[in-house]
Amino acid sequence: MNMHVSKAARRILAAAAVACAAALAPAAALASPGPQAGAAPAATPPCATSGLDVWLNTQGSGASGRTFYYLEFTNLSGRSCHLFGYPGLSGVTLNGTQIGSAASRYGITPHTTVTLANGATTHALVGVVNAGVIPAPQCHPVTASGLRVYPPNQTQSRVVPYPFPACSRTGPVYLFIGPVGFP
Repeated sequence: MNMHVSKAARRILAAAAVACAAALAPAAALASPGPQAGAAPAATPPCATSGLDVWLNTQGSGASGRTFYYLEFTNLSGRSCHLFGYPGLSGVTLNGTQIGSAASRYGITPHTTVTLANGATTHALVGVVNAGVIPAPQCHPVTASGLRVYPPNQTQSRVVPYPFPACSRTGPVYLFIGPVGFP
């Protein structure tokens, strides 16, 4: 699957990479056709975790020790709902224990309320730093078994199975997350 990066997304992410280079911030990102977006009607409730299927599109793109994926949110609640803001994200062990630091947010201001009809999907951009590029004494590399995801403004989470190299020490940031609906 061939993905293109929009000029606006490239400029924003390039600025974030320059500003956060020491923290291994992303320098590029995938882009795809946007979700159904717009102001959520007052009658449209927030999407509850229990009504969402959360999954990782593993068709990633990478450079400079980072790989970018889309974390997908599909509304299976039977009614329209909305998402706004950043998901919570961390690597986890097989028993669900958090590994190292939680994801850092991209420096992008969430500006879109994404209204999802039943069966509709939106995404958030995830950056995974190859733990091998972080010095081993700072990282203490391990293999995560998946990602714990909190949809925006929710307190219940889902675990998405996905093994990847992670840092077990807190401090080094090896995950980055963007707001839903961008880019």
